[in-house]
Amino acid sequence: MPQPPSCSACADGQALPFEISMAFQPIIDLDSGETYAHEALVRGSQGEPAGLVLARVNDDNRYAFDQRCRTTAIEWATRLQIPARLSINFMPNAVYKPETCIRATLEAARTHGFPLERIIFEVTEQERVTDTDHLLEILRAYRKQGFLTAIDDFGAGYAGLNLLAEFQPDLIKIDMALIRGIEADPVRQAIVESVLTMCQRLDIRVIAEGVETREELLTLQGMGIGLFQGYLLARPGFESLPAVSIPR
Repeated sequence: MPQPPSCSACADGQALPFEISMAFQPIIDLDSGETYAHEALVRGSQGEPAGLVLARVNDDNRYAFDQRCRTTAIEWATRLQIPARLSINFMPNAVYKPETCIRATLEAARTHGFPLERIIFEVTEQERVTDTDHLLEILRAYRKQGFLTAIDDFGAGYAGLNLLAEFQPDLIKIDMALIRGIEADPVRQAIVESVLTMCQRLDIRVIAEGVETREELLTLQGMGIGLFQGYLLARPGFESLPAVSIPR
């Protein structure tokens, strides 16, 4: 495994051979009508889509890329004066030692005056985790630092219920594949209702992501979900906070 560059190199971008920036998409609390968080989504420096950026990530630069995403997200969140929480995706396989790999994040937060308690770290189920014990170590270390934790794309990938049995995050984001067309799909409804029941017992908040239609939103609201993210409410804004449209 390649050795990580120094934290200072990751923080200032010297260790990454290409430039990145961020787009932001809000997560809305429809119970209060307020923005719960903004998720930072990687983009190219000129707004190129995430897929083109991620295609350039490999074993040699994964660590530097993950670190640079964190510091860039905090820098832009501060510049845009994000009023709510900041949600940052991280790559478990890019973290060598949690206490070492978090240093650039902590330094960026101190430099820009961004409160640690307003940062959420999301781990996606879609990245194959080669060492579950290592992932658990990361999540526990982040919680100890005061960060909120979330499992993204729940129901889509590799972690699932086995991860939940060992660690209960603050938030779970239900994968959009379970959301799509849920108003007319009793099977998807049953699955999401089961996830909600489980999360209520475990004191985990649920976010419905990828909501694109009013029918999906109303069905999920009727089930008891209060946090939503998706094109129906707002598309990501490149280096900006997009306007939110709440359907009535």
